[in-house]
Amino acid sequence: MIDMSLAQIAEITGGRLSPEAEPKARVTGYVEIDSRKIGPGGLFVAFPGVRVDGHEFAAKAAEAGATAALTTKEVGVPAVVVDKLLPQADDNSDLAANDPDGSAAGVVDGMTKLARYVARELTANHGLNIIGVTGSAGKTSTKDLIAAVLSRAGETVAPPGSFNNEIGHPYTVLRCTEETDFLVAEMSARGVGHIAHLATIAPPTIGVVLNVGSAHLGEFGSRENIARAKGELVEALPENGVAVLNADDELVAGMAPRTKARVVTYSAAGSRSADYYATDVSLDAVARASFTLHTPAGNTEPVRLNVFGAHQVDNALAAAAVGIESGMDAKTVAEALTQAHSVSVNRMDVQTRADGVTVINDAYNANPESMRAAIAALGYTAAARPGVRSVAVLGEMGELGPGAHEAHAALADELARYRVTHLVAVGPGDNVAALAQRARSRGVETTVVADAAEAAEAVRDIISHSPLGEEDWSSREDRDVVLVKASNAAQLWVVAETLLAGHTLR
Repeated sequence: MIDMSLAQIAEITGGRLSPEAEPKARVTGYVEIDSRKIGPGGLFVAFPGVRVDGHEFAAKAAEAGATAALTTKEVGVPAVVVDKLLPQADDNSDLAANDPDGSAAGVVDGMTKLARYVARELTANHGLNIIGVTGSAGKTSTKDLIAAVLSRAGETVAPPGSFNNEIGHPYTVLRCTEETDFLVAEMSARGVGHIAHLATIAPPTIGVVLNVGSAHLGEFGSRENIARAKGELVEALPENGVAVLNADDELVAGMAPRTKARVVTYSAAGSRSADYYATDVSLDAVARASFTLHTPAGNTEPVRLNVFGAHQVDNALAAAAVGIESGMDAKTVAEALTQAHSVSVNRMDVQTRADGVTVINDAYNANPESMRAAIAALGYTAAARPGVRSVAVLGEMGELGPGAHEAHAALADELARYRVTHLVAVGPGDNVAALAQRARSRGVETTVVADAAEAAEAVRDIISHSPLGEEDWSSREDRDVVLVKASNAAQLWVVAETLLAGHTLR
């Protein structure tokens, strides 16, 4: 964060200083919600969570060097104390669900006001460029690729993971300093108006909309409503801004009239009518894509991605558009994409053990679109290894609404399409049962287990013996391929961690 006195922070947030606080004391470090991460000169946000109340850790943060805490009550150490903020009756945000007395909303409101001030100060006086990214799937992967590209042009803030809601967004903004050239911000929504709110905190000059899928269909009710919400990003752009839209998604392409900004489009399908498009797309043995990048200036550059899955071509084109529209040359952008690696955990993280077993850990989250992409990557990788098994460890996709039952069952059709040999279906409930039942009917060998621990054991049993009879299985250079994927609540990354634990990796 930029250097500020506690008196300034109190004025910006509408708070008051506790008796222990020195008005001239300065916050020179990062803003943190986790007291274990606080450093000298930092500001600790005492966020009350579901299990613990951050106010109880304010003293520890002070001992670790925090200049002060942002709180809703006095805590015996220097603090900026803000008012509690009770949620509105129609507030369906992540925050409101677990904040009965308004303490969490109060500190988040204070952090939001601080982030809004910092973003405007850095934009106006230090040349900060803000890029917003939204879409039903692929936000984090695209954010990581954009960061890899823009870091060639200047200091870039884009924390790993999904800091994309009303808490994570201001937290991300407050990682910026006077030296930051680019901020790449994910923007997620659980309802209409959410992205518009996030855009007021850190107003973007470039907005990227990836796709309109089925994620959060339960909250929105229809893809058209999802498109309405995602399009709030391009509506927030200024006249001198740039909207980067996916030409292959008609609901995204249809957002063009909603923005005052200049519109550029991209197409992984190779549409020559798009400004940026890919041709000559191919996948290697572990589903890493190579393609030729075409730009509006007529340049062509080869790109060979180190991230996994054919769907990453879409994400890479969006990142290329952001880089070139930010003034970078096509060759530098292509080189950055070729050298980029995944930095966010549990997202298409592909590891191969020394014994040849490959584990695709994409367990952070799931929706029908990302599930299909991950199953395709599993099928393609296994197809390059004759005689091996392909094992899909799949759990429930959350927040799909009334169509959830059929959406889960339809995944069995994808498993059959890509000739996946085994399914380990994880978790109770009708949705997982529907997936398992249809998978069996499609000829996929299916095991149903209760949780991640049982799933890991089931996979171990499957891959522990050779499917090739008398062949010396241990001598194979490449063996079975395992995909692990579900919505975050299922915590299926435990399966990947268990399968990799104790093994040397290639």
